[in-house]
Amino acid sequence: MTARRRSGPRRRRGLPLAVAIAAAIAGCGGGDDAARATATATATATATAGASATPTTSPPEGQVPDTPVPDGGGPATDLRRDRFDSGRAWQELTRQVGLGPRPAGSATLRALAVRLRDALPRGAFEKVPGHPGLRNVVGRIPGRAPAIAVAAHYDTKDLPGFVGANDGAAGTAVVMELARALRRADRPEGAREVRFLLFDGEEATDDSRPFAATGLRGSKAYADRHRGELAALILLDFVGTKDLRIYREALSDAALWDRLRAAAGRVGAQDAFPRGIRQGIEDDHVPFRARGVPAIDLIQWPYACWHLACDDLSAVEERSLDLTGETVFELVRTLRRT
Repeated sequence: MTARRRSGPRRRRGLPLAVAIAAAIAGCGGGDDAARATATATATATATAGASATPTTSPPEGQVPDTPVPDGGGPATDLRRDRFDSGRAWQELTRQVGLGPRPAGSATLRALAVRLRDALPRGAFEKVPGHPGLRNVVGRIPGRAPAIAVAAHYDTKDLPGFVGANDGAAGTAVVMELARALRRADRPEGAREVRFLLFDGEEATDDSRPFAATGLRGSKAYADRHRGELAALILLDFVGTKDLRIYREALSDAALWDRLRAAAGRVGAQDAFPRGIRQGIEDDHVPFRARGVPAIDLIQWPYACWHLACDDLSAVEERSLDLTGETVFELVRTLRRT
């Protein structure tokens, strides 16, 4: 995630940005009145630093340290469904964090991308035009068009020692385990295609410029290339935070969010997705909203360790991955039938 200053408001949420995004969405036929109204709010959330954890020592680029998986606290024990393997998702998260910083274009990220591609169903790379060395990692389960997409960004902010346990690894880990679980699940006749999208270059490279000028590079490229191919997009961003509570982000599609909350209720995760709206965040769902795709952003904000060294394993837990994974599995399952 990116903002102009590490200590300032996230994603430049002030009035001019929110109005511009809401106007772009409205002009393309997306959005809803509540989201547009909230997106123009002048309130801003400021990230504050949590207690710093022990600095992470990075292994050689592209390599994973041969160490036991740290305890993530275990899965959610009060869910009514068990189709998402949170233990595997936690293992994936810790494996990424063990690589150290993974900024766009780095050898570490490119090595990670190969492993992620090989693990996804029908995995492939897609280049990001205008940004040599950047590539989205994509996979799919075949089905009827238009497709349902589940997405995350897999790069981290280019900061010394920043490992992005929540900001990068958590969303990617849930997408990867959802791909495995959905590939193994029953597919009813006529079900929609499901796509798994891991965006490169989400983090901005120049914080002195508007965020979208140097950020959202992978998602903008995919939205342009695949215009008209998606029925919905579910973006997973800060989904590993301890004591997960995610409200609807104001630029997220209201109807799709209602379906997410209904899915959460069916699996017993409703407390993780309470009623209410929080302000808009310029994230990887915005290029799709601007093109008329119903899209939602699962992101718990504010986050005390945003772009700080404490965004490590001490800031996340397996239970949050489980709550997110079971809910999104149920949502995708129902969306595929529509």
